[in-house]
Amino acid sequence: MPNQRLTQTQRQELKLSPQQIQLMKLLQLPLIELEQRIKEEMEANPALEDSHENDYDDNEPTVDEPDNGENDDYNDEDVDFSKDDEFDINDYLPDEELDDYSYKLQANNYSSDDDAYETPVVNEETFQDYLNQQLAYHDLTDEQLLIGEYIIGNLDDNGYLNRPVPNIVDDLLFTMNLSTTEQEVETVLHIVQHLDPPGIAARNLQECLLIQLQRMQEENQSPYTDYKLSMDIIKDYFEEFTKKHYDRIAKKMDVSNRELKPALDAILKLNPKPADASIASTKNIHYITPDFFVTVRDGKVELSLDGRNVPELHVSKQYLKMLDEFSRSKETRNMQEAAQFVKQKIDAAKWFIDAISQRQNTLYTTMKAIVDLQEDYFLTGDETKLKPMILKDVADKIGLDISTVSRVANSKYVQTPYGTFQLKFFFSEGITNDEGEEVSTREIKKILKDSVDNEDKANPMTDEQLMYVLKDKGYPIARRTVAKYREQLGIPVGRMRKRIRL
Repeated sequence: MPNQRLTQTQRQELKLSPQQIQLMKLLQLPLIELEQRIKEEMEANPALEDSHENDYDDNEPTVDEPDNGENDDYNDEDVDFSKDDEFDINDYLPDEELDDYSYKLQANNYSSDDDAYETPVVNEETFQDYLNQQLAYHDLTDEQLLIGEYIIGNLDDNGYLNRPVPNIVDDLLFTMNLSTTEQEVETVLHIVQHLDPPGIAARNLQECLLIQLQRMQEENQSPYTDYKLSMDIIKDYFEEFTKKHYDRIAKKMDVSNRELKPALDAILKLNPKPADASIASTKNIHYITPDFFVTVRDGKVELSLDGRNVPELHVSKQYLKMLDEFSRSKETRNMQEAAQFVKQKIDAAKWFIDAISQRQNTLYTTMKAIVDLQEDYFLTGDETKLKPMILKDVADKIGLDISTVSRVANSKYVQTPYGTFQLKFFFSEGITNDEGEEVSTREIKKILKDSVDNEDKANPMTDEQLMYVLKDKGYPIARRTVAKYREQLGIPVGRMRKRIRL
């Protein structure tokens, strides 16, 4: 048997208290989710109350007096609960000289000018429901209606049908015991493709564009006939169109650029993802609720924290009174357990109130540091005034950990005179220009976007040409960096930005 021996090692560990964990979770919640989290906590902890609700009525019945303990197996003479070092009623009751609770028992998130309101909740209609409602208006048999609903149920997020018709026939037979033919499915599919929005239930992009062009031609009342030319381009020269070889298309179709341009413009106005617009119109609009408000008055930046949806919390007077009555009564085992339960609920309420207060404090401190570091932008609204700033810069300024700043910046929004932005909008890396000054990458992206917007669309610039443009403006960056910034801005390559010249 091998020798066994004891060894002693020393190591460092970081352990967070439950209160710290609670604070970190609350810190990363946006305002709407925080409101819901507070409601959940109030439902779980009766010792936590909203100050706007009715306070405890002193005329309500108090806690029943304990019995004499004769039938209790536990001898109350052995219990001296009032001398327990871990439980002191004075720690939970407010001072008699004060008319209201101290900051430890209450959190005030309102100002005198704020109105308390709740965001209304509306039932949501799905995109499939929207299409099924249209389908129900058509004169269809029960079998056709089932086929149509199955087709609609198989559309992807963009509104395309990626399931082949033969597979749909098999699916209907095995899952719904519905025997049908490919011709019948094609007939119903054609009906679904005539629903709104135009282009829905297409099997590929080419078919999607053709459906939309056919609908435009049917609904068009003017003698304009370029829809025919547009459909011919999609039918016969779709590959050349996707690669923007317009000169080749004009040559093969024997048309001039003046004739080709209106036809191409009609195609470019089509929606390649027909479900997008309709989903947005049928779903709830999820409004952004800003956590901060920044205003500029008399040349100074003013910051305020939005607490209108955060209720004013306090510890329940009823629970404090119960604790007082328990402490004055002759304790039994049941009374001791009840008192410990009340004590735990009051502790939890105080911890939660304190965590909310710390959250509001941390949010304001972090945003104040961001405003101070980016003051030039908040005064002017010019993106080129944004300075290079990373999480560490803010963390060093306010003396908090980088992870804490990250939690604040990740899902919080600020409303400014120039729009509503997520906090991470103000963070960016920096590079050094020709003059040795550190500039934000956001400034470079702004110049890059302006250069693309002002280029000759008949002969768009390549990434290498954009690199030289930025270099001439004093920003020496590599071509691959230009390509990276261009992709981040959602700008396609030069060939895909090409437009036909008259």
